[in-house]
Amino acid sequence: MTRSKTSGTIVGVALVLVLCATCVCCGGLAFWITQREPDLGISSRAPATTSGGTLRFFQDEPATLDPALVQDVTSASYVVEIFSGLVTLDQELDVTPDLASRWEVSADGTRYTFYLRENAQFHDGKPVTAADVKFSLERACSPALRSPVALTYLGDIVGAYEYALGQAAEISGIRVLDDQTVEITIDGAKSYFLAKLTYSTAFVVDQANVRRANWTDQPNGTGPFKLAQRSADRIELVRNDRYYRGVAKLARVQILHSGGDPMTMYEGNEIDLVQVGVNDIERVQDPSNPLHSALQIGPNLNVQYVAFNVEQPPFDDVKVRQAFNHATDRDKLANVVLKGMASPARGILPPELPGYNERLAGLAYDPVLARRLLTQSRYGGELPPIVLHISGDLAALPRTIEALLAMWEENLGVAVTVEATPWAQFLDDINERRYQMFSLGWMADYPDPHNFLDLLFHSESDENHTNYANPQVDRLLQEARVEQDEERRLEIYQQVEQIIVNDAVWIPLWHDREYWLIKPYVVGAYRAPTVIPWLKDVSISGG
Repeated sequence: MTRSKTSGTIVGVALVLVLCATCVCCGGLAFWITQREPDLGISSRAPATTSGGTLRFFQDEPATLDPALVQDVTSASYVVEIFSGLVTLDQELDVTPDLASRWEVSADGTRYTFYLRENAQFHDGKPVTAADVKFSLERACSPALRSPVALTYLGDIVGAYEYALGQAAEISGIRVLDDQTVEITIDGAKSYFLAKLTYSTAFVVDQANVRRANWTDQPNGTGPFKLAQRSADRIELVRNDRYYRGVAKLARVQILHSGGDPMTMYEGNEIDLVQVGVNDIERVQDPSNPLHSALQIGPNLNVQYVAFNVEQPPFDDVKVRQAFNHATDRDKLANVVLKGMASPARGILPPELPGYNERLAGLAYDPVLARRLLTQSRYGGELPPIVLHISGDLAALPRTIEALLAMWEENLGVAVTVEATPWAQFLDDINERRYQMFSLGWMADYPDPHNFLDLLFHSESDENHTNYANPQVDRLLQEARVEQDEERRLEIYQQVEQIIVNDAVWIPLWHDREYWLIKPYVVGAYRAPTVIPWLKDVSISGG
């Protein structure tokens, strides 16, 4: 899913970043980082809490709380706590039962039969039925809702496309067998299909609830938390005491959108965890600093990139795209500008993802070759005006953007201008493929190369925002979809990735690492390398 970062701040993927000036982060969280004297560092005593404890942290507002419309990490991080689906990802990113207690797969791998938990309920106590599952999947794909992502994750289901186009009254591949049993038939044996059902487009919603106006103000979900309050400055979640997989340990979660600088709030014991940014990383990594003992570091299944619209001049010439790649010093971005908080990206897939190719030949930094390619292009070095689009505003240009602009001007003699757009409009423009060149990021929805290469580069994918169309890539991706030999399937994806890198559709920039400060009284906080439900198992010591 798309990861977003506003200018000069950090945010999240898939659904997730635009380039960040002051820090690298994920999970949809945005932080404005400033320096502060460390003597206020870590309190070893928990704040006063309600029964069960209250966890407090800082995070951007969601673009939506409708599971069927989620396309960014920020929104997803809320939705996975309020709603749930047939299956979910655990901390190891394995598919595990959720609303369904178990499932069976037919011998040919195309028919899935899910058996719902008998104790699965909505927040108001109403039981979840197979009819609710069918309704929710059909609602997500409905032509009335016009979800920009539903078919990306549900399009494998037989009849989903016909239904979305208004050519059928229902999705023929979804059958209610009884109140507790639903059958889903897909168009081919695809090893990643179950993982796609962990995305929020497959989450179950209450039919009566979603028919009300402004229903997301009071969603009747099935997840471990309920929405208690939503305002411009915060969202509050409360424990769902009917949750079918064991109630959460926390009584309440306060998610702040404003109120000050998050790092300062953390040091003043106003919030319980915070993501560390570039401005603070050196002091936090200092073993003599009181904050150091609270530092946790982990990988992230994401990639930050600059993308080209391959149908718009001058990026309709592969040599121009390759020139911009060779003019970009990824090592400097990751190790100098971002102070080692990220690793340089040679390709698309992050190192921790199955199918990552250590031998992939990237388009290495080579300013001399970059100039030569630009001269050899049909533009002969005389390029039309180029605009790089980012989300946010231009009050403070991100330092990574500044570094890129300087590299391109120095190495290519090309002055690129920047235009910034508010996040929601930016997403709409990306979906409509309006931009000549843009900065974005992608976080894994599920740990499979299909989620990166097929979703983002197949010519018919809704998530292909570059107009890239390569018949060889399409053919190989379609072959990989149904390949049952896992080793062969990953080999195909590696071949695809090399072709895409050679075609220079993107400038892959870096893969983030996560740096968090977590108060010692917060127990069980786990930040996975992608978005999963995590709040249920967190507790406040003494809370």
